[in-house]
Amino acid sequence: MSLLRLDGVTRTYDMGHIRVQALRGVSMTVDEGEFVAIVGPSGSGKTTMMSILGCLDRPSSGRYEIAANDVGALSDDALAKIRSRTIGFVFQSYNLLPGTTAIENVATPLLYQGVGRKERHDRATAALEQLGLGERLTHEPTELSGGEQQRVAIARALVTNPAVLLADEPTGNLPVKQGLEVMALFQALNKAGRTVVLITHNPDVAEVATRRIHLLDGLVVEEERRAA
Repeated sequence: MSLLRLDGVTRTYDMGHIRVQALRGVSMTVDEGEFVAIVGPSGSGKTTMMSILGCLDRPSSGRYEIAANDVGALSDDALAKIRSRTIGFVFQSYNLLPGTTAIENVATPLLYQGVGRKERHDRATAALEQLGLGERLTHEPTELSGGEQQRVAIARALVTNPAVLLADEPTGNLPVKQGLEVMALFQALNKAGRTVVLITHNPDVAEVATRRIHLLDGLVVEEERRAA
C-alpha cells in the first residue's frame, strides 16, 4: 500500500524578479515498509522534496498524499498534526536541546502530544534502549559523541511511533565509521518494518536503501532498486 504519493508535483519560488522552479512535475510513491533514498547534487530539488514530503511546505501544483490524505486540502492545524504523529524527522545537525538529557530530548515530542509524565519517561527510555543508549539516558548532548547524538535524534523521531522516518543527510556531520553505524541502524529499523525515506547527496550513503530515486534539476531522472 502506498504511504506517500506524489503526482505531478511542482514547486515554484517567487524570488521577486525571477521565479525558480525547484520541482518540475515529480511523480513517485513510497510503499509501507520501503527504504527509499532520494539522491541528487546540490540544487537538484532534494531540500524542496524533503520539505514537501515532511509537510513543511505545499506543492505549487500537482497532488501529494500522505496516508491517503491530500496535503493540499488540509488546514495548517491538520498538517501540524500529521507532522507530529505520522512523520519522524532526523536532521543532519541533530537539533537536540542543549543542557537537556537524552531522555528529556527524546520525551519532548510526547510532551507536545499531551502524554503523561510516566508514559513519556517509559517510552523515551524504551526508544533509547532500543538504539543501544540505555547507559546514556542522563547524558547531555555535549557528553555524547556525534554518532550517539544522532542516535538520540533517531530515538526522538521513533518515540511517537510515526508511519515514516524522514532523514535529511543524517550522516553529513559524522566521521565515516559513525556514519556507517547510523546507516546500519536505519537498515535494521527498516528490516523491523519501519518505512524510511533518506535524502542525501552521497550515492555511497544511498546504497543501503532498497530503492534509489535520482533527482536532477527538479526532475526524477532515474530510479533503481538494490539487487537482492
